[in-house]
Amino acid sequence: MTEQDRLIAGRYRLTERVGSGAMGVVWRARDERLERIVAVKQLLLQPGLSAERAEEARQRAMREARIAARLQHVNVVIVYDVAEHEGQPWLIMEYVPSRSLATALRDGPLGPHQVISIGAQAAAGLAAAHAAGVVHRDVKPGNVLLGDDGIVKIADFGISRAVDDVVLTATGLLSGTPAYLAPEVAKGASPASPSDVFALGATLYAAVEGTPPFGLADNPLALLHLVAGGRVRPPTKAGPLTPVLLNLLRADPAARPTMRDAHAQLAALAAAPVRAPTKPPVQPMPMAPPAATMVSVPRPRRKPVLLALAIVVVALAVGGALVALNRHGHRSVASSPPAVQPAATGQPTTVAPTEDDGAPGFAAMVGLVRQYYNLLPGDVDDAYRLLSGAYRLAHPLPAVRLFYVGIQRVTPSQFESAGPNKISAVITFVTRRGVTTHEPYRFTITRRHGDLIIDNAVQLAAPGA
Repeated sequence: MTEQDRLIAGRYRLTERVGSGAMGVVWRARDERLERIVAVKQLLLQPGLSAERAEEARQRAMREARIAARLQHVNVVIVYDVAEHEGQPWLIMEYVPSRSLATALRDGPLGPHQVISIGAQAAAGLAAAHAAGVVHRDVKPGNVLLGDDGIVKIADFGISRAVDDVVLTATGLLSGTPAYLAPEVAKGASPASPSDVFALGATLYAAVEGTPPFGLADNPLALLHLVAGGRVRPPTKAGPLTPVLLNLLRADPAARPTMRDAHAQLAALAAAPVRAPTKPPVQPMPMAPPAATMVSVPRPRRKPVLLALAIVVVALAVGGALVALNRHGHRSVASSPPAVQPAATGQPTTVAPTEDDGAPGFAAMVGLVRQYYNLLPGDVDDAYRLLSGAYRLAHPLPAVRLFYVGIQRVTPSQFESAGPNKISAVITFVTRRGVTTHEPYRFTITRRHGDLIIDNAVQLAAPGA
């Protein structure tokens, strides 16, 4: 009999080896009793363990497998059974034709919208697990399966980690990479639902950025030290996913959203229409514009500017609008260029001054930021009107509402001038769980059609960080 023909626990016949890792080997197998295809995972114990430690690891793996078997969700790999064969635990699971996210990332990072879709499904499965009292404890790209049918499933709930914990206790050595650990776990705390939230954030960060939030060091202990510090490198490729990532990756576990809230935020982003960047259409310049469209704007002290040059300047300015994200889902755009007023027939065209040309004063900028945060979190809709139009297009109102669901109170203070059109302030957030954070931001304020708007909000490093 070949290895592929082995019969496990008198019921599951191995047919094909489909994967392996440090803690186990996965086989495609046939359940001869129910006549269905299943996945069978043989858990491997680290060599050198005493008989007592090996038995402890086996018992813990069996217990974790029984807990995982309680989960029934479309985004979770279902555990059908846990069997003993030749004194070793074997997991009998749903067979999912798929590849892991870790395998997919070998070809390079994924786009933000693809990662948003993956994250929304993964968070749905993890939220269901948390609701059932199950903590995964080992969320990482290798445990996120991308199904051939487009369905994402979370695999290996706590089972390999149960064995890892025994190895760590027995040898004092870290098994595997700590790249996806939450800071509190790196410091020695027991994994809990907030650490799953952080690990999901780290997994999605790696998917879109190409590396985990603390990088990849050759020395696991050095990397563990970085993780324990909790200072995440800001993402640069995440686009609309950025604010959700930074929420999931908060160093304080009490300040992170629940997995249910994380799923709501990711689902809102996934449901938002994807807008490909477009350039403004180039309008052909007529030889002589119709007289009915002409408005005379006398400007005796300005140097004449040709109509063709004015149109090119406007097109370049519109096409160069910049978009930036802050951690709370706020998106900003560069101010629109001044309107071009055509001159009368035969007269050169000049750029007419508008109110937008005037930089707002410090007191006015402070007043706008106070007005914005005084409306939050209770009146998101009115606060939303104080943001630029492109900002709203990029971040639908439902997504902004979702962020403030977990906030009880928000207060701006300590305003300082930060340059033309810019002020800084410390924003104090109090979550509904009573956690308070003080976060410094720099705001860019501009004037549009006579009204002040918030164009940008960038989080700054905290003093002493």
